[in-house]
Amino acid sequence: MRLFPRVLTAALLALPLALVASPPAQAADPTTLTSGFYVDPNSSPALWVAAAPSDGRAPAVRDNVATKPMARWFGNWSGTIGTATGAYAGAADARDKLPVLVAYNIPNRDICGGHSGGGAGSVTTYNEWIAAFASGIGTRPAVVILEPDSLGDTSCMTAAQIAERNSLLNNAITQFNQKAPNTWVYLDAGNPGWRSATTMAANLNAAGLSRAHGFSLNVSNYYTTAQNITYANAVNAALSASSGYTRPFVVDTSRNGNGSNNGEWCNSAGRKIGTPSQKGGGAEMLLWIKTPGESDGNCGVGAGSVAGQFLPEVAYKMVYGY
Repeated sequence: MRLFPRVLTAALLALPLALVASPPAQAADPTTLTSGFYVDPNSSPALWVAAAPSDGRAPAVRDNVATKPMARWFGNWSGTIGTATGAYAGAADARDKLPVLVAYNIPNRDICGGHSGGGAGSVTTYNEWIAAFASGIGTRPAVVILEPDSLGDTSCMTAAQIAERNSLLNNAITQFNQKAPNTWVYLDAGNPGWRSATTMAANLNAAGLSRAHGFSLNVSNYYTTAQNITYANAVNAALSASSGYTRPFVVDTSRNGNGSNNGEWCNSAGRKIGTPSQKGGGAEMLLWIKTPGESDGNCGVGAGSVAGQFLPEVAYKMVYGY
């Protein structure tokens, strides 16, 4: 973060409470507090390239994947979560860069899909975890993608489970608003092939979108940027009609260079990396949220792997789209 925003942040903290509690749209813009997106030197493709420099695929993976800005995912594998998010946000801040973090630990995670099942074991555990997640970031600028799949993966859930999930997401947004004032939180809204725009707008509103900065689309999926923009506009139209507000959105472009293979979402063959992270592009930002080459689970071209495992052959082929 540049020096002058630190002074601005201190001044804002001294304002009356009524002003500090302004709507999310009035919060500090983390993209203006930094000089570009953070490139994680410890991403899974970067670590693979460092460990396999003589592999013939390494140059292509290095130049086209490992050196690009992408998100870091945090869950129950991340150790002490406040320490983990603090270290990541701090490393980015030291370089005056904007980190993108993914919170992925909600109870009953991927309950219907199953490949990434797990998450926090209880409501209390999750509430403590997400509060520490936000506290770790603190006043440093950041972008957080909040719980991918959580509002799309509900078809097998009971009404009570959905109500509990909405309560957890509402509280998560509260934690970031209170503890991470320079963070833009995007509540995940699935993808164009999952839920109707009207249904997703209702799900987003129930989960607290009115108090978040925006929503994210296409996380770990393959739909084109144009398809996502059309869907986002429909979601915003439904939000405006039903709830009286709209929100900006971001699109995961990490694997959408060839578009979707008829909606196949789990390690689909023949996919390609998309536009690297940038502001604009038809959305508020285009982001690499899913790491190209990381498996979706034991399926498709990732047969025999587990979700999150880096597969160099998949990453290599994704560079060229075959």
